Amino acid sequence: MGDTQDWAAGPGAAERARSVLATAWSCAVTAEGAREEYVGAHAVTGDGGVLLDVPEDSALFAAALCAPRGEPTAVLEFADVAPVPVRQRIRARLWLAGFFSRRGARLLFRPTRVVLRQPSGAVLIELEEFAAARPDPLATAEAQLLTHLADSHPDAVERLTRLVRPESLHAVTRVAPLAVDRHGLTLRIERTRAHGDVRLAFHTPADDVSQLTERMHALLTQAAAACPRALQRHRADGDR
Repeated sequence: MGDTQDWAAGPGAAERARSVLATAWSCAVTAEGAREEYVGAHAVTGDGGVLLDVPEDSALFAAALCAPRGEPTAVLEFADVAPVPVRQRIRARLWLAGFFSRRGARLLFRPTRVVLRQPSGAVLIELEEFAAARPDPLATAEAQLLTHLADSHPDAVERLTRLVRPESLHAVTRVAPLAVDRHGLTLRIERTRAHGDVRLAFHTPADDVSQLTERMHALLTQAAAACPRALQRHRADGDR
């Protein structure tokens, strides 16, 4: 870790948390001392509440109805997993502590505490800021965009390394797209025993996929104008 490329602008913690919430396919619920995993069972309200489909005869449903009104009784955990296979694939974890109430046939979870943990550390997010934030406009398209870039355009990924400082590419074994948001593209630089992340900023934020296409073309044009740089790849068998 610790590559020296200057870190460019990125989404704030509340926006990042809402992006994780918007794109996570599963969540873990801890309540009454028990932990359950739910896949494809939740939806998100406009202010960051979580609607959860739970069988009415489940222990969680019963515990939610019997809990003191408005008191924190559960913790929901969401993981943000990089769509492209890389080392240490979980990019962030989001924890919501709060309480359930009944909303028709579903449970509505209202957070009273929001914590986002990223490689840079954990951040406690103000509830008002979390409720007012919106996911990054590219969040729901990110997985398809990154897998397409990695699978269909590996030459473009390698060309973008011309924008990375040479010291960050020493002994590199693999470069892969790790994340993209409206502010920029993040590359994962992997070595035999370590890795680091480098962020390439867009000249202006991209608010949709068509704008992202223009921003990526601009980065590639910038890379084409840079001096060609052969990656100092490390031997796959280690230090020889």
